[in-house]
Amino acid sequence: MNIAMIGSGYVGLVSGACFADFGHIVTCVDNDPSIVSKLKDGQVPIYEPGLQELVSTNIGSRRLVFTTDVVSAVKNADVIFIAVGTPMEPESRNADMRFVHAAASDIAAGLEGFKVIVTKSTVPVGTGDEIENIIRKLRPDAEFEVVSNPEFLREGAAIEDFKRPNRIIIGTESEKAKEIMSAVYRPLNINQPPIVFMSRRAAELTKYAANAFLATKITFINEIADLCEKIGADVQQIARGIGLDNRIGSKFLHAGPGYGGSCFPKDTMALVHTAQEAGSPMRIVETVAEVNAWRKKTIANRIIAACGGSVRGKSISILGLAFKPNTDDMRESPSLDIVEAIKEAGGHVSAYDPEAMKNAKPLMPNVTFCEDPYDCAEGASALVLVTEWDSFRALDLKKLKNLLREPVVVDFRNIYRPEEMRAFGFRYHSIGRP
Repeated sequence: MNIAMIGSGYVGLVSGACFADFGHIVTCVDNDPSIVSKLKDGQVPIYEPGLQELVSTNIGSRRLVFTTDVVSAVKNADVIFIAVGTPMEPESRNADMRFVHAAASDIAAGLEGFKVIVTKSTVPVGTGDEIENIIRKLRPDAEFEVVSNPEFLREGAAIEDFKRPNRIIIGTESEKAKEIMSAVYRPLNINQPPIVFMSRRAAELTKYAANAFLATKITFINEIADLCEKIGADVQQIARGIGLDNRIGSKFLHAGPGYGGSCFPKDTMALVHTAQEAGSPMRIVETVAEVNAWRKKTIANRIIAACGGSVRGKSISILGLAFKPNTDDMRESPSLDIVEAIKEAGGHVSAYDPEAMKNAKPLMPNVTFCEDPYDCAEGASALVLVTEWDSFRALDLKKLKNLLREPVVVDFRNIYRPEEMRAFGFRYHSIGRP
């Protein structure tokens, strides 16, 4: 099957490469010639484990091609996916739909014969209707169906998620579109993921509802962690105790500095906006977004407290800048608020991340970026673990102790055991543990 993927960013590139690996012929489109040129040479502009190899293999097999020519890609495709960005508007905090609307207009110009147009981007409820209206106004003669097929990819595990999904959501009531979409995902039959057909609007809302629920779990366990610190309980024991209840589950019950990334902050706010416009406000989700924003803004106070109430004139070492491990994504990362707060309090920041420093540098002026964790720790008055990269899980504690000016470790991911750290002579501070 011939597939056009409009948008060669994170979702478009991962989806396109995986579809090509299934055996489909995929044309990924991007309006930036420099990005297309790099992708043609097999240079992947984002970090995602396994993606570089997947792209190179399928370029070599001629199943994956890149272009700036939307019209040609659309003409030759059976199915057209829209996978452009929907960033959060700074003022309204709603999803910015300009790129989706532009993609719909571009697609209209290339339609020949029946096409299935699939929204892969995360979009507000009713976007499928908008896409359909845009295309019908431009091409009233065109034959097409607009389908919602939201993605549920975790950064750092996106290829595994795409190839072994726990469900595939397809929003359409057209039997012809159902048949074609089933053919698109037929290579996954051996893994037997459930394909769930529903209305287009229900599919659009399912994506937002899923992310809002997970964001709620994270925020809930963070507040439980705060309570644990007041009463002398261990949040990790509590998370295990409630996570073993299969009605709750153990995932997303890890206390930390608050959620970030490209999805949860944007999607919770977009859902809040949609609900308010519909006259059905979602008070729980509104509170989740407010509590998480407050947590990220104030989490640096724990570092200041660990340093005796002041970081003025002190060097603070930050390990981990990306919002989660196995990605270079800095969007809405807690590290941004932490670094800014330390600098505002008069401290100096040295930082290290295995993959995200290139993206972090423009966002963090006057920060010293280091070669490795030990270079970062040298002379610091406190070492702060912000992102739980695997390479931070077995640091040489004796070496760290000798490098630090003061033996203070603030572990926002509860990577280490308090008793072990104290045995090494560290003044150790974690989240929600005695």
